Amino acid sequence: MAIPLALIAAITLADVITPREITLSPLLVTAPAITASFAGPWLTGLVSVVTIADEVLLGLRNEMLATRPMQTQLAALVVVSAFLVIFSFVRDRHQEELIRVRSVSEAAQRALLRPLPAGLGPLRLASVYLAAEEEAQIGGDLYAAARTPTGARVVIGDVRGKGLPSVSDAALLLGAFREAARRHATLPDVVLHLDESVRADLEEHAEEFADACENFITAAVLDIPDDRQVVEVIDCGHPPPLLLRDRQVMTLQVAQPAPPLGLGELSQPGYHVQTFDFRAGDTLLLYTDGVIEARGDAGVFYPLAERVTAWPGDGPETLVEHVRDDLLAYVGGRLGDDAAMVAIQRLPEREPG
Repeated sequence: MAIPLALIAAITLADVITPREITLSPLLVTAPAITASFAGPWLTGLVSVVTIADEVLLGLRNEMLATRPMQTQLAALVVVSAFLVIFSFVRDRHQEELIRVRSVSEAAQRALLRPLPAGLGPLRLASVYLAAEEEAQIGGDLYAAARTPTGARVVIGDVRGKGLPSVSDAALLLGAFREAARRHATLPDVVLHLDESVRADLEEHAEEFADACENFITAAVLDIPDDRQVVEVIDCGHPPPLLLRDRQVMTLQVAQPAPPLGLGELSQPGYHVQTFDFRAGDTLLLYTDGVIEARGDAGVFYPLAERVTAWPGDGPETLVEHVRDDLLAYVGGRLGDDAAMVAIQRLPEREPG
């Protein structure tokens, strides 16, 4: 508020010390105009009243209040001030509505993509999500983790397409995973349930969306038992996980990948599970294609396997933070597609007693 009030004082002083034939009072309209850019209707109205009163006083001092030019200037100031007050009122109402809409949207997004637990048995987990859509927290990428009687199950996926339809497909898969992860004993049964759920949903919306039959979801589903230092993986057309061990990076490429979820009828009967060593101190990095398909200034894809070697190796939280910061710096702060990452570290076994 010091700026418009100081501006009124400066214009008034300049008008007083200049000859009467030089009138600076029309410049007073800048004070309410500046106030309306940052203040609400009440403060804008207050500054407008002060400005109009000052205009009247200057007119009386210069003995010009009764002249037609001065009356025209005063009328213009009143009209402009009234429009500025109305503008401030309408803008504040729109901002309040936008805040309410954002709060509801953020609550719905948090309910859909729940934060991963910090720990599941002998595992430590951390995740990060980078949405390409402005003002959004999630999009078509997804991840979830569930505790089972024998270990933990984790899924990461990427829905074909963007926008609200992809969020709807992601919500369907996340719900199906949370149900199947606890009900089905084997990992192939879990993936089969996910594929059937996606196909059923696509069939229901085939008439509503012309390209619904072309939709699918790439996913990697993992089973990490507590009693064995291994990880079991079924890869449904998803980028392979990375295993970090002693500052070395290994790609867990399965020998028999399955089709993306929703295209299960194209595969041979059954899903093949591939087992990899996952020792104490190892860290798994799961990610979506928004990470490795991000392009830098030279148009080169982000080399995740190379850049991750700079990670100092201090917990999964620092891993996802390191990759996130490095990725955003590589692309100049703006991604062209959603990107999600999940880091899983197996803790050393506790000594008996």
